[in-house]
Amino acid sequence: MTDSAPKPVKYPTIHMQAGRERRVQHGHPWVYSNEVQMDAAAKAVAPGSPVRLLEASGKPLGIAAFNPHTLIAARLLSPDPAARIDEGFFADRLGRALALRQRLFDRPFYRVVHAEADGLPGLIVDRFDDVVTVQANSVFMDRHIDAVLAAIDSVLAPRALILRNDGTQRALEGLAEETRLVKGVIDGPIRLEENGVTFFANPLDGQKTGWFYDQRDNRAFIASLAKGGRAIDFYSYNGGFGVQCAVAGATSVVAVDRSALALENAARAAAANGVADRFEARRADAFQEMERLDAAGERFEVVIADPPAFVKAKKDLGAGCRAYRKMARLAARITAPGGFLLCGSCSHNVDPPTFAEQVARGLNDAGRTGRILRSAGAGPDHPVHPNLPESAYLKAIVLQLD
Repeated sequence: MTDSAPKPVKYPTIHMQAGRERRVQHGHPWVYSNEVQMDAAAKAVAPGSPVRLLEASGKPLGIAAFNPHTLIAARLLSPDPAARIDEGFFADRLGRALALRQRLFDRPFYRVVHAEADGLPGLIVDRFDDVVTVQANSVFMDRHIDAVLAAIDSVLAPRALILRNDGTQRALEGLAEETRLVKGVIDGPIRLEENGVTFFANPLDGQKTGWFYDQRDNRAFIASLAKGGRAIDFYSYNGGFGVQCAVAGATSVVAVDRSALALENAARAAAANGVADRFEARRADAFQEMERLDAAGERFEVVIADPPAFVKAKKDLGAGCRAYRKMARLAARITAPGGFLLCGSCSHNVDPPTFAEQVARGLNDAGRTGRILRSAGAGPDHPVHPNLPESAYLKAIVLQLD
């Protein structure tokens, strides 16, 4: 009788430098280039290859995705040194991630895979019922994209599958940008649900994967405060905050964004939820509109300012912090006494204390005082790796102002 078990795969071997393995031993998923023995053999490994990662002594640490040309040289895939990185590997990890989301949510609208926290570094998968969008943000995921897509097809069986490989992280890995419909047909905005509210998104040409599920809980919280008041939603995109405020009972909602396409989706969502009579989509620059409203003496009981990343790289930190401070100042000036202000940041280079400091300075600049009611991050479909706290990129601060 022959043994039908698959033979172990002989991946290239990478050794860490002596004394540099402690972080990995304690569960950190990254290995930096100055922590490995970057000899000629290591430099010759093709970027994106799975490798067997070893301590300097030769003791195995697991299987990792390796790139000799980037600061993060290795990303741990499995502590099992005999793991096979194939379609079955991706399907298993995807299945585990899906099981968690199905426990968290009763409707099929969520982020299915959130990179390292789901054991698939460099991979993002968002689900809009039977439409799935995928971002491969590393050379490893890009190189294995056929196996990834096959696993997604087998586990989720979507009618449409889209590659949204146009994120800024790809440039850091030397990868080209592309957006491609891999399977099915997309002939317009797709429908999605969040917190019981209907929305519309463009997964082929909208921002990121078409929708930002990460703000789900923060949207629900600020909407719960909107009943009976006027609300304004800056950087509204597809109306995620504003439409939920209208559904929750706001007397009027203004959604401000520079994208006509996004505002069309926001207005479509307002109509679909029966609140079009209390909803206005306004195309404008957020800072300019805040200044105009303040000059006109306009005040709102709920003000939401959730911008795109002001800090996309560490070199932008100073300018970005000044922009967050300005945003908080302008937004506070049009918040009614006793009203509520939400300030958000998705800049991972700005840590929570720094962001909170800029918001506080902005309030002081506006001559306003108040209290923080909630300081939160992303929803549970955007989990954080316990040894990678810097991946907790989202910040949302809700205040009541005097």
